[in-house]
Amino acid sequence: MLYRLAADGLVLFHLTFILFVLFGGLLTLKWPRVMWLHLPAVAWGIAVEVLHLPCPLTRWENLFRHMAGQDGYGGGFIEHYILTLIYPAGLTPNIQLMLGAVVVVINVTVYGLVIRRLLRRPTSLNL
Repeated sequence: MLYRLAADGLVLFHLTFILFVLFGGLLTLKWPRVMWLHLPAVAWGIAVEVLHLPCPLTRWENLFRHMAGQDGYGGGFIEHYILTLIYPAGLTPNIQLMLGAVVVVINVTVYGLVIRRLLRRPTSLNL
């Protein structure tokens, strides 16, 4: 039971991480220091999509499911709704490249806004 809970919790964390990669830049508009967490997350997300790297979260989740005696994703809320968002059917390398491009476009746009805001701020050096 604990291994299944760990696997399900990892799926939720995985989804949260993906959402942070996609939209975490918006948090930097309010809290600029989030940028130091978000930029490495974006770099990893882009690398996984573009270079087709295996995600360690997926490996750990499958390990926990195996330890829980599960062969695959059974029918539960998390498996049915969340997993299909993270692991869509028919995911091809071309779709992964497109998803990586979406991540880049979203974040370049948001960070463009962040940089613009920072440049407009009066500094203490202005006399």
